[in-house]
Amino acid sequence: MDARSPYGPKAEAGPPGMAAKLLGFCEELRGEGVAVGTSEILDAFAALGEVGWTSRADFREALAATIAKSQDDRRVFELLFDRYFFRTAEAEAVQRGVTEHAEGGPPAGDGERFDMDELSEAIREAIAAGDEDAMRDLARLAIAAFGRAEGSGVVGVDVQRIRRTLGLTAGSQPPGEDGGERPPIDRDQLTGFERHLRRELERDLIERTETLPPSRPLAELDRALPTSPTQDLAAVHRAVSQMKRRLATLGHEQRGRKKGRHVDVRRTMRASLETGGVPLRLRYRPKRPRRPEIYVLCDVSTSVTSASVFFLSVLHALHDSFRKLRSFVFIERISEVTEVFEHERDFAAIAQKISSEGGVADVSGYTDYGRVWLEFLTEISEELDPRSTVIVLGDARTNGREPHAEVFAQIAERAGRLFWLNPEPKLYWNYGDSVMAAYERHCDGAFECWTTKHLENFVDVVAGAAPAAE
Repeated sequence: MDARSPYGPKAEAGPPGMAAKLLGFCEELRGEGVAVGTSEILDAFAALGEVGWTSRADFREALAATIAKSQDDRRVFELLFDRYFFRTAEAEAVQRGVTEHAEGGPPAGDGERFDMDELSEAIREAIAAGDEDAMRDLARLAIAAFGRAEGSGVVGVDVQRIRRTLGLTAGSQPPGEDGGERPPIDRDQLTGFERHLRRELERDLIERTETLPPSRPLAELDRALPTSPTQDLAAVHRAVSQMKRRLATLGHEQRGRKKGRHVDVRRTMRASLETGGVPLRLRYRPKRPRRPEIYVLCDVSTSVTSASVFFLSVLHALHDSFRKLRSFVFIERISEVTEVFEHERDFAAIAQKISSEGGVADVSGYTDYGRVWLEFLTEISEELDPRSTVIVLGDARTNGREPHAEVFAQIAERAGRLFWLNPEPKLYWNYGDSVMAAYERHCDGAFECWTTKHLENFVDVVAGAAPAAE
């Protein structure tokens, strides 16, 4: 391969054998700032001895479990892994060239080349067959052909440009070159291919810039949150006030009438004066519920735009009712907005400030729930305890990314209660890229919620779930 190729230096085979390849990969990680020492390398070799190397997923997870020690390490690991071990298809495309040839003429340039019609047809076949490996490799070929020279730098825009260039649309397909009918492509199938395009464009952008980009607010994605509530804000506040009373007893275990209660020594000794100093009647300290700690995570991605104003209304009301409350908004990154609600009371000002300052995205601007759980757990893991209540406001649509349900389970285990309010009807849960079932099993309750009535129903359920105060 030509050394001037953008992937030439990093695609060279190097010394033979997996040991040399793994050491080279660790050097790549070190070059990107990941601390990989001798112990991690030895652990990696040991782990690879227990898995089959022909399974891409097992091979990758074995390495990630032994090398990536934090969420940032895992992010860098994911970006480098395919390029280093499996990115042969794209390197081949760069070397051979992938071009669109003129009508009736030969492919442009010299040597063997892939024209656009052949590439488009191969992608249609892979989509129809549901062949994920083929779609991934063909996405890399498409990016090599159409994704770099005219790239806008905005991943979502480039995904749609490449798709249109290849003539890929959902529904019935145009006849093939031989006049034969092509099978139709449904929307979910096409979304699956777009997911591979998006993932590879993200990798390409970070490789070209040689840095993980900083978080960006919604305003830099040419998006903004609604600035006026569409429902009765006062009704939302009433429902949340009721929830405050219900949540006040969370974190206490159900106990017998006197079991576990603390004796009030002073009152007991005073009462014993009636019996000559013999404490026949014990006096107990009154039980005062400790103030609950609330953590709220609110999805503000495009898929929940219609519900985001309601979610912001809920956050607005929660901050009015609870002092020990921390709130976060997220898309592919989380951004704490507690201070925004503490210092701003006007709804429009809150929405504008979150849109302009909340660092909720970095590359694609598409929701990444798995990454959100990793960031949230890292940020507040030491603070969660049985008094903590976590409330998630979101649709659980991951855009095909790793959901990290096991990390979500850790959050649920550390918190006293975890509730999920989903702005979609239950009928839509777990369809398309929704992975609600993966999270719901770890929740104390998951509810449809996009109106004040739904919120009131949620409060009623919380009342039934909360132990009664003594």
